[in-house]
Amino acid sequence: MIAGIVTDDDTPIVKLEIAGETWTAIVDTGFNGDFELPGALQSMLPHERMGQTFSNLAGGQQILEDAFLVEVHFDGEPVLAEVTFVPGDQILIGTRVLRGHRLEIDFPAQTLRLERVGDAA
Repeated sequence: MIAGIVTDDDTPIVKLEIAGETWTAIVDTGFNGDFELPGALQSMLPHERMGQTFSNLAGGQQILEDAFLVEVHFDGEPVLAEVTFVPGDQILIGTRVLRGHRLEIDFPAQTLRLERVGDAA
């Protein structure tokens, strides 16, 4: 189980450990991939280029990005994930990596809970 919070500006976040550091990650239900990671992590994580993938952005924009296979520890388990590396320091968690989880966001209480469901992963 992963517990997180909803910030004062209504952003659902959790803490993840990646490359030996703790990072704040946004749970982005509008992102249907696995993870979007800061470009600075690319040199710190073993990764294998998978090719290119289209990402849909707000306003109907679509961009082509390089996609990589990276092992990310998520909810206490190693997950082989499709990752894009982007400028900046923001991490996004997409819905594809959440498939085996129940996501509960309580905006009034400013809490977030991700709970693994059954054997789905």
